[in-house]
Amino acid sequence: MRVVVVGCGYVGLELTAQLAERGHVVTGVRRSDAGIDAIEEIGEQIDGGGTVDAARADATDPASIDALPDADAVVFAASSGGRGADAAREVYVDGLRNVIEAYAARPSPPDRLVYTSSTGVYGDHDGAWVDEETPIDPTTEKTRVLAEAERIALEAGDDAGIDGTVARFAGLYGPDRYRLERYVEGPVTAGYLNMVHRDDAAGAIRYLLEADRALGEAVVVVDDEPVDKHAFADWLADECGVPRPEKRSKAERIAAGDLSAAAERRIRTSKRCSNDRLRALGYEFAYPTFREGYRDAVRSFRAAEE
Repeated sequence: MRVVVVGCGYVGLELTAQLAERGHVVTGVRRSDAGIDAIEEIGEQIDGGGTVDAARADATDPASIDALPDADAVVFAASSGGRGADAAREVYVDGLRNVIEAYAARPSPPDRLVYTSSTGVYGDHDGAWVDEETPIDPTTEKTRVLAEAERIALEAGDDAGIDGTVARFAGLYGPDRYRLERYVEGPVTAGYLNMVHRDDAAGAIRYLLEADRALGEAVVVVDDEPVDKHAFADWLADECGVPRPEKRSKAERIAAGDLSAAAERRIRTSKRCSNDRLRALGYEFAYPTFREGYRDAVRSFRAAEE
């Protein structure tokens, strides 16, 4: 299978590695010199039957997309770099539409398109469970942009004869993103954590492509066990061999008065995301819960403390 990964960053690099190790031909797409170097480094490490190429392009620049190779599948995993809603729209809506239109116009368009979204599109459910049957309810400008991009991925791709899939990622963690200090040092504000290890975020996309599953669907990509933040912080502290951190309620954190409006909305938002659909499709997790996923981080923390 020929796969083009547009926005080959944190998840995209791991996806590229997994696909190439399994014999696929992958082109990773980035804008910067550092991004191109990272893709090429992945290519040098591959020991499977596949290949990795790096290509420079910008989803917001239609002319640059024309230079990308044909593909059987395109994965749109570009990031707006944590900037505001306007930047998010430029990348996730305009950029995604540019990629779809460029590939749809080719003599041999791809069969599949996967767009990486976020469980943030569900909004607040007061701690209740959500899944693919739960109506989305984006409550911020950025999550409304993500919801619009989901629609484009499914509808515009379908109009072009490309089967779209939306992968709604929960909170990503893994190498370089464990953020242990945030939890072991505290204080920790109440709420639920919905997480997925980077390797499983990439693995889920790889599986859906290889198994040809979830055509025309959105799929929640989250591990088996959403966890209360206070319980997670205590578990992590115990595993790291440090005192359990200070805890705060949501009301206490908000009453401090130092939060931005967006940060306060995040704290007030609460839900538990189910992966029943992804499990039913046949995906097997490398890290089914945070306990397996944080094992290496805990080991490194303890080694550094000794």
